[in-house]
Amino acid sequence: MRLVIAGGHGKIALHVQRLLAAGGDAVTALVRNEDHFADVTEAGGVPVLCDLEASDVASVAEYLTGADAVLFAAGAGPGSGVGRKDSVDRGASALLADAAERAGVRRFVQISSAGIGRTTGDEVFDAYLLAKGAAEEDLKARDLDWTIVRPGRLTDEPATGAVRLTEGDARDGAVPRADVAAVVVALLGRPSSVGKTYELISGETPVQDAI
Repeated sequence: MRLVIAGGHGKIALHVQRLLAAGGDAVTALVRNEDHFADVTEAGGVPVLCDLEASDVASVAEYLTGADAVLFAAGAGPGSGVGRKDSVDRGASALLADAAERAGVRRFVQISSAGIGRTTGDEVFDAYLLAKGAAEEDLKARDLDWTIVRPGRLTDEPATGAVRLTEGDARDGAVPRADVAAVVVALLGRPSSVGKTYELISGETPVQDAI
């Protein structure tokens, strides 16, 4: 399999690259900063310089040509304001989906967030949830083989290999980024997950059994 990841230097994305590279799969990582190329290469990915906030559909589609699947793992990140929550967490996802359609890549996995549809009173965080929700709705309206994963609070703890993965029935909870990556890798090759939105937190079920 050849996977293209948007947000290729993100922590979840790097975990995904390590898992896929260990299995002999190829990963192209879209990265906005050349200083991050070494980290991507170490993780087993092939870095490509691509700023989704400054790119157009045609140029992104070129990177996707010949891919088997696309993963949207990008985010504006801590410290970003309301504007970038929209331009990255929503806008970049929509651009990547446009590019996937143009390149003929049907499989699209989107990493979203728990809490979609809620408001917290924090202007920036609410803008983040709004942008993630809008990105989900954009993807669901497309003729793509999409799957959406909504992880709970992300941690950098080691992988546990055990999760709680459900459609709806959201519960508050945390999950290591390494376990999110393991779930994403498992979902990529699971046709039965197409058209589904999953809530993900740590649990007691082994990843392969939870999928």
